[in-house]
Parts: sequence; C-alpha cells; structure tokens
Amino acid sequence: MRSFAKRLTGRIMLVLLIVMGLASFVLYEMTSGLVEEEEMDLYESKLDVSVQKVRRVISDVYVASSNLVPLVEESLDQPDRMFTLVERLVSLNPRIRSCGISFVADYYPQKGHWYCPYAVRRDSTKVEVKSVGSADYDYLTAEWFTEALEAKEGYWSKPYYEGNDSITPLVSYMTPIRDKQGRTVAILGADVSLDWFSDVLIRMMKKTAHLHDSIPTDTQQQRKDNGKDQLGHYYSFIIDGKGTYLAHTDKKHILKDNFLEETASYPDTLANYLCRQMIAGKKGYYPNYDEDDENTKSLIIRGRSVYLFYAPIEHTNWSMALALPAFDIKGFGIVVGVILLLLISLALLAVYFVGRRIIKRTAKPLHQLATSAGEVAKGRFDTPLPTIKHNDEIHMLRDSFGNMQQSLTKYVEELKTTTASKAAIENELKVAHDIQMSMLPKIFPPYPDRDDIDIAGSLTPAKDVGGDLFDFYIRDEKFFFCIGDVSGKGVPASLVMAVTRSLFRNVSAHVSEPSEIVRTLNDALVENNETNMFVTFFVGVLDLKTGQMNYCNAGHDSPLLIGDGVGMLPCDSNLPLGVMPGWTFSSQEIDIHPQTVVFLYTDGLTEAEDISHAQFGDQRVIEVAEQLLADGEHMPSTIINQMSEAVKTFVGNAEQSDDLTMLAIKYKK
Repeated sequence: MRSFAKRLTGRIMLVLLIVMGLASFVLYEMTSGLVEEEEMDLYESKLDVSVQKVRRVISDVYVASSNLVPLVEESLDQPDRMFTLVERLVSLNPRIRSCGISFVADYYPQKGHWYCPYAVRRDSTKVEVKSVGSADYDYLTAEWFTEALEAKEGYWSKPYYEGNDSITPLVSYMTPIRDKQGRTVAILGADVSLDWFSDVLIRMMKKTAHLHDSIPTDTQQQRKDNGKDQLGHYYSFIIDGKGTYLAHTDKKHILKDNFLEETASYPDTLANYLCRQMIAGKKGYYPNYDEDDENTKSLIIRGRSVYLFYAPIEHTNWSMALALPAFDIKGFGIVVGVILLLLISLALLAVYFVGRRIIKRTAKPLHQLATSAGEVAKGRFDTPLPTIKHNDEIHMLRDSFGNMQQSLTKYVEELKTTTASKAAIENELKVAHDIQMSMLPKIFPPYPDRDDIDIAGSLTPAKDVGGDLFDFYIRDEKFFFCIGDVSGKGVPASLVMAVTRSLFRNVSAHVSEPSEIVRTLNDALVENNETNMFVTFFVGVLDLKTGQMNYCNAGHDSPLLIGDGVGMLPCDSNLPLGVMPGWTFSSQEIDIHPQTVVFLYTDGLTEAEDISHAQFGDQRVIEVAEQLLADGEHMPSTIINQMSEAVKTFVGNAEQSDDLTMLAIKYKK
C-alpha cells in the first residue's frame, strides 16, 4: 500500500508540472512583452527628460530676452549703454552664446549707417563686446533682419552657421525693439549654439546604449570593435518644421541633412509618415501596436529595424526623436523570459525532491493537530495544542492556532474596551451638542418687556452636532439678526458654525451695514480655508423705530414675509461666505410694515425628504404660511411649531437628512 506522503507527493507534483508548464509558457510570453513595454516606457521617459532640458534652455533664453527688451527700450537715448546690456545678458546666461542689438539704418547718425552692439562668449570667463555692422557685414539687407522687422513678437529664427565658416551652428531668438511711438527700430537677437543641444542628445544616448551591455547584440559588438566609446546604431536628433536636422548625436548631419528628404527616398513610406507626424507637432512612438497583429510592419531606417520615439518641443516648431535598434529592446525581454523559465524549471525539481521528504516527515503530526484544532473551533480556547518538534509549516500552523487563541481572548477584552470607548464618545458628542446649543438663543420670547418685536427660533441638527446657526441681539434700538448653513455636517461643520457665530457677534458690535458685516466675515473665513467649507448666510438689521430693514444675503434661501400676504423677500445673488476673497456683497433695504413676520430658514426645511426622496419644497413652505395667515395665526412661535409639524408629517419615518433651523421675527410697532 502506498503511503499518504507518496500519494500526496505524486499528485502534487503532477498538478505542479501541468500548472507550472502552462504558467511558464504564459509567463514567458507576458514577461517578454512586459519587459518590452517597460523598456519603451523607460525610453519615452528619457526622451521627455531631454525634451524638458531643451525646453528649459529655450524658456531661459525667452525670459532673459523678454526681460532685456524694456531696458533696451528705456535706453534708446543712450546708444553706448547697449554694449553694457548685451554683455550683461551673455554673462548672466551661460546657455546664450552671443547677443546683438541690430538697429535700423542711420538710427544713430553719430554712430554711422550700421550700428549693432554685439557680445560673444569666448570662454567660461571672458565675454567680448564689439560692434559688428559694416559694409562687409551689411545686416540691413539680410533676410533674417528684414523678416524680424515685420514680426509683431519674438520668435525663433531659422538655424544658420556663424559667418561663412560652417563650423558653429546657431539658432537665435529674435525680439523686436520699439520706440515710444511703437515703431520697430532694432532687433534683439539671443544666439544659442546647436552643439549644446547635440551634446544633450549624446549624453542621453550614451546612457541608453549602456543599458544593454549584458546582451551580446551585433550593435554592442560593433561598438566594442570600434575601440572607442561610440553609440553605434543608437542615435537621437532634433528637426525643425521643414525636417532639417538642428541637433544630432552625429554632428555631421546638423544643418546639412534633412530627415524629411531622407525618409522620402525610402521604398517604405512608413518612416516618411512618422517624419511628417513629427513636423506636425505630434507625440508618440512606433511601434505602438500589438505584436501579434500580422499587419504590423517593421520601421526600417538606414537599413535597420528601429523603434522610434518622438515628441514636440513646446514654443517652437521643433521635434525631438530617439531611435533604438529593435532587437535591443525585444532581445532584453527575450533574455529575461528565458532566464525566468530556467529558474522555474530548477524550482520544480527542488520542489519535487525537497517536498517529498518534508511531506513524509510532517504528515504524521497532522492528525494530532487537526484534533486539537477541532476543539479550538468549538470555542474551547484553552485546549492544549500538540507539541511539534520540527520547525516547519506545521509548527507555524500550531503557533498560529496558539496565537489565534490569544488573539480571541484579547479580542473579547478589546471589544469590552471599545464598547466603553464608544459610550464615552457618545457622551462627549452630547456635551458638544449641549455646548453648541448654549451658544444660540434659547429663551423665547427673548425680550418680554418690549412691545415692538416678538421672536421665536429653533435648531434641530441631523447629527449630534450640526452646522446651522442663527443669532440676534439689539444695539442702539436696532435689531441685528442672522441665519446660516455651513456646508457639510457633524463636528467640522459645528466648528465652522461656532466661528461664524462668534465673528458675527464681534463684527456687528462695531459695524451696522449688513454688506460690510458679510464682507468682513467672508474675508475671515476665506483665510486658511484648507477644507474648502463655505457658509450660506443672511444678515439683517431692523430699525425698531422706523421699521426699515437693511439686509445682505450671501447665497442663502430668501426669507418669507408674512403680513398682508405671503411672499419671498427680494434678494440679490451673492456668493456664500468662504468661497472667494474680496467678493463685493450687495446690501438691500425694505420697509417692514407693523405686524409683519420675517420668516428665515435653512435648506433643511425645503430639502427635507420622505422615504421616496421627495422634498418638502418651497411651495409647501408658502402653503403652510398662507394657511396660518388665513387662520389668523401670526405669532412667531406658532409659525415655528406649525412648520415643524408640517415637515414631521411630510417626512414620516424617513431619517432626517440635514440640519433644520428656523427663525421667525415679528415687527409689531
């Protein structure tokens, strides 16, 4: 009879061989593909980094030139100062090789027909300054000068060689200089050496070429045979809007060859299409396809299959490209996949021999552990567990059961502690609720000795604490009152509510204009409002002698006027508090007739929902008010009570979804 250990080992290995065989094949395919994708992402990132380096230099030249233009225009009456300005620009900007200010003919008669102060960097410490305009160098008739005079703003010139030596390739940022009458009187040109851009590409490609030193490709072997640090078939370049090479890892192509013309001569039109994509300012890479697609074509440039990454350089019509041998990218993924297969095969052999022995030795105590585990599963957490002599998975399992026993015991204790903590939190929230309610008026009527005003109010938070508020007081025979609704609920809203109420009291104690009160509160709440919470707010100031009420509404629901009829108080559209600093809030005024009630409320009234999510709505609020008016009920406390009952009846068993606050003010005089 075969033992359990042998049967278990045989079955496990059979399953492992089948599963791992299929998994290895799938993993090989996925790994080689993923590695290739990672490689492509890496090179795309390298291209983006180089593009940003070039863009930063372009931006630095643009900023430096733009900053110099006002100084030149202010100094047009000081021709000799131009030498100082161009020298300073070149000295302070290491990427600018030279700079000149080319004036129109006879602009300074005392300086001659040509006047072009020019500064050029000769080495890291020396900047040479001179005037370069003359009959031998008649820039006035040069194409670049006549084109620049027509330009309305700065632009990058066509690339060119300095002088006639065809040695130093340059590109210039041309900026028109205008006099006080707006006439273009000179051209400021800041020159950048295209060799620097090529050096950026060469450094990037050297790092890229070294990534595959562990793969014996033909490209790498060629680099070794050359006997010096060359890039082989790794290369990168920058072209302008016509396809001319502005920079290249092989500098012999700069300004002498054209990528568009080169690819147009290939039998395959794919390379030419990608070149036109680059000229059009597109970003991408090729191949960006599924390799299983039989319609996918290889990109052949200069007789070799390559991967091409390209991206535009912002604020120019230039585009940068990175070309890599296709085999270097694919080959790296293949090598990784093969190594992974070998490791999996070795692991399977090790699992077979080691697993068979371990299973045989460890199977014996399994029954004992299973019996003890069964007792623990029945809730007997103090059941003794068997002693496992071997320090293996079964020993870990035994320890895990022991830890589970301790954890369950600890959990019961923690559950008791958690229950007590929850009770403490609930008690603290109740205290917070009491504190919040104590900040609001709670004695009604608040002024029993006055015969000119009657007030009633209520606040019912949706949670233990809420974000609604109302407040009022009398100063200098003027009745100051407010109502507000903080966005959100719970403790954060209650803190903002407390701050808003305190600010209202402090500000209105010195300011009587509602719009100024609201503006001051808004500025205070906007400052350091990192949580982006806001408050809808209404402030009113009722003159108890005349009945004139000034008010300002900051995004709050318009109050109701209940007197001869029921209608909404006209309110301007203003932003809530805490949304935008410096907002100008409008103030309005109205005469309140005697025996008129101003009824204010938050959206917890109109947006109260029943179990079908239907809302109470503005119309129901008006209908309740009209019914009260028809019944002759004009007391603020009666209005509050009837509105509360109407909402309660409408909502039914649905849970309260928002804080509900109401304030009724009756002017009786």
